[in-house]
Amino acid sequence: MDEEEKKSSGKGRFLFAALVLVAIGVVFVLRLFDWQVKNGTKWFQQASQAGTDTVKMDAARGEILDCKGNGLAINESGYAIQFNAAKLDEKTNAAKLDEKTENKTILTLIKLMNSRKEKWTDSLPIRLTSGGKYEFLPGKDSEISYLKSKDYLHMNSYATADECMQQMITKYKCTGYSPEDTRSILSVRYNMTKSGFSVSRPYVFATGVQQATIAIISENSSYLPGIETKVTTVRKYPNGTLLPHILGTVGAISPEEYNALHKTKDYALDARIGKSGVEQTYEDWLRGKPGEKSVRFKPDGSYASEAVTQQPSSGDTVYLTIDSNLQKVVNASLAKHVTEARTQGKGTDCHAGAAVVLRVKDFAVLAASTYPSYDSNKYTNDPNYYSQLLKDTSKPLINRAFDGVFTPGSVFKPSVALAALQEGAITNSTTFFCGGVFVLNDLHLKCWNWRSGGHGTISVQSALAESCNVFFCNTAFHTGISAMNLYAKRLGLGQKTGIEIGESTGTLAGPAERKEAGGVWTAGDTCQAGIGQSDNMLTPVQLATYCATIANNGNRLKTHIVDKITDYSRTKTVYKAPATQVDTLGVSQENLGYVKSGMRAVATRGTAASTFANYGIAVAGKTGTGQTGNGSDNVSFIGFAPYDNPQIAISVMLEHGAGSAYSNAVAKDIFDAYFYGLTVDANGNLVFPAKTASSSSAKAGH
Repeated sequence: MDEEEKKSSGKGRFLFAALVLVAIGVVFVLRLFDWQVKNGTKWFQQASQAGTDTVKMDAARGEILDCKGNGLAINESGYAIQFNAAKLDEKTNAAKLDEKTENKTILTLIKLMNSRKEKWTDSLPIRLTSGGKYEFLPGKDSEISYLKSKDYLHMNSYATADECMQQMITKYKCTGYSPEDTRSILSVRYNMTKSGFSVSRPYVFATGVQQATIAIISENSSYLPGIETKVTTVRKYPNGTLLPHILGTVGAISPEEYNALHKTKDYALDARIGKSGVEQTYEDWLRGKPGEKSVRFKPDGSYASEAVTQQPSSGDTVYLTIDSNLQKVVNASLAKHVTEARTQGKGTDCHAGAAVVLRVKDFAVLAASTYPSYDSNKYTNDPNYYSQLLKDTSKPLINRAFDGVFTPGSVFKPSVALAALQEGAITNSTTFFCGGVFVLNDLHLKCWNWRSGGHGTISVQSALAESCNVFFCNTAFHTGISAMNLYAKRLGLGQKTGIEIGESTGTLAGPAERKEAGGVWTAGDTCQAGIGQSDNMLTPVQLATYCATIANNGNRLKTHIVDKITDYSRTKTVYKAPATQVDTLGVSQENLGYVKSGMRAVATRGTAASTFANYGIAVAGKTGTGQTGNGSDNVSFIGFAPYDNPQIAISVMLEHGAGSAYSNAVAKDIFDAYFYGLTVDANGNLVFPAKTASSSSAKAGH
C-alpha cells in the first residue's frame, strides 16, 4: 500500500470515529433533553419521592380543668379523614395522581360526607349565590387578601370572586363540573395548598367524623386513592356555656401566626392554635410536642413502609382556680336578675352584667361570670354561630368580668374614706351636714334621699352605711384628687390586676386623664370622682380585687385564674401559682377598721340591710348606683364574708340595672353558694341541697 492510500485510510477511520462520537453525543443530548426538559417534572417528582421522608405526628392537646379536677376543655377520642400524598399513587399504579383524578376523588368524598351530614373543612372565602354567581364572603377580608396575594393566585387586589374562581379552575384543571361542585372541589384544593400539603404534611380534610362514616370510607377505599382515616382527639367542652370567655378558643393557625411561630416553634401550616383566653395564654403548655415517623419509598417513588421514630408528647394539663358549681350559680343568678331588673324593675334597658368572686387568702378567681354569654361547643362546630354573635346587640362576645368598664358609683366610697382618714383630711369623728344637696359654685349634686331632706349631720361610718353623697363630696374636696388616686391605685383601681388572660386597665378619673381627653380638671370634678362618678370607669375584676385588698388588711396580691399545671397524666406538678404580693395600701389598721365597720353597717342597718341584716354569715359590703349618661343607672355591690375572718370577696355589676336590689340579690346568691351549697338543678333553677337552710333572696335596699 503506497503512502497516499495509507493517508486516505487513516482519514476514513478518523472520520468514522468522529461520527460515532457525534452520534453518542447526540444520544446523550437527546437523553438529557428528555430528562431535564421534556419529562423533567416527572423525574424530579419521582426523585423527590424516592428514599425516605419525615412526617410529623400530632400530639394530644393538654386539657383544662377546674379547681376540683372537673373537665372544662377536654379531649375526646374521635376520627379524622386525611389525604396522604405518600399513598396517592398506591391504588392507581401511577407515578403521580393526575389533577383530574384527584378532583374526582375529592368530589366523591365530599358527596359521601354531605350524604352522611358530616362536616368537612370549607374555608374558601367565596360562595355561590342563589342566582348562580360567585361572590366573596362578607367579613373575610384577610382570607380574600391571601387568596389574591402573590403567595397564592397572584391577582390584582380588585379581582372579582368570579375571576378568582376562573384562575383556580385553570390552576387545578377543575373543568366539567357544576358550579356548586366546582366550588366544593376548589375549596378543598385551596386549603390543601394553603396548609402546605405534601408527603411530609398530610392534609386533614375533616375531624370529629362518625365511626359509621369511617367504616364506609374503609369499605370503599379503592374508589378513594390517597384517602385514609385515623383515630384522633377532638376538643370538647362538657358545659359549653360555663365560662367560654375564660377558656377561649382554638382555631386554624393564621398566615401571620405561622410566619411568627414556624421557625421558632415549628408550627405546621395546618396547625390548630389557641386564639383567646386560657387556650391562647397557655398555648406553649397545652400544645404538646409533635412526634415523627419515617416514610420509606421504593426506587420508582411508590410507597413502601413507615416507622415511628419519635412518639408525640401530649400537652400539659392546666388547673384553673374556678369552682364550677360557684360559676354555675353566678351565671344563673346574673341571668335571672338581669332579666328581672329589665322586666320587673326600672332598668328597662338592662341586658348585661358581670360578677367576680376572689378567695381572699390568695386572690384566686373562684368565679368570673359575664352575661350574656355564648356556647363554646356551638362556637367551635357551627360556622354560622359566630356571625350571629357578632350581630347580637347585647355583645355576648365581650368578657365583661375582665374587659367591661363601668361607672362604679358609690362602691368607690370606701377607697375615698381610706385615703381621707390616712391623709388626715377627716377623722372617724368628723361630721358633715347633709341637707340633700352638695353645692360647690355652680355644681349641685343630690344625695339619693334628697326628697327627704338628706341625712343630717353624719360621720364616715354612717355615711358609708347610708351611702351619703354629700359627705363624700365634702370628703373628696378636702382630700384632693392626688391623694385619693394614690390609695385607689394601691387598691388596684385603674390598674391591671395581673389576671393571666388579659384585661382592661379601665380609667381612674384625674387631671392627667382629663387633659389627655382635651379637657380641664376642676374642684367640682374631684367631688364627683369622690362618689364614683366623673371619668371613673372600672372593671368588675378590679372592684373584686379592691374589695379583697380591704378584706386582706390592705395587702394586694396578684389576681390569678390558673392554680397549677401538671403533666398530661395529672401525676406530676410542673408549675404552681404563688400568692404574689403586688402592693401595700399603707393605711393603718385602725383606719382600715373604721372603713370595714362602715361596710359592715351597710349590711346591718344601711343600704343592703334588707338583704343581709338577718343573714347567717356576717357580711360587709357597699352598694353603688352609677349614672351612665346614656340610659338607666348601673347598679353594683362589693363585699366580703365572713366579716371577722374573710374568705371570699365579690363584685357584682348590672349594666343599667337601675335598682340595687338586683345586684344585692346576685351577691346573696354568691354567698349562698359558697357558704350554704346553693346550686343549679337540671332545669337551670337555683336550689339548695337537702338539709340546707337559707333565707330566700330579698329585693330591697339602695
